[in-house]
Amino acid sequence: MNTILIVDDEYLIVEILAYALEDEGFAVEKAGDGTKALETLRQKRVDLVITDFMMPKKNGEELAREIRDELELADLPVILMSGAQASQASPDLFVAVFEKPFNPIELIAKVRELLGG
Repeated sequence: MNTILIVDDEYLIVEILAYALEDEGFAVEKAGDGTKALETLRQKRVDLVITDFMMPKKNGEELAREIRDELELADLPVILMSGAQASQASPDLFVAVFEKPFNPIELIAKVRELLGG
């Protein structure tokens, strides 16, 4: 079973997305900010990260850079979900960008495509 880490400071978005992904057969880990996400990645094997851009402590771009540099997880797919801030992010850090509000069906289809499911 593939494990997906959802990182967002908006509790409702995390819960809705987690429910949809679990319903599709994925295991889900959750983090409310980039710092907690890095702690999770140090402790658990994760197959894909879905992160918001604007969050306290570390934004989605900072998180993606630390995943690549510090944790040396260059192949870990990271999906960005964001509002208007998505244009500020470095596109080379993310395998996909979904603008909020996003279509959960399209996001799950992308997850399946990336994880071969």
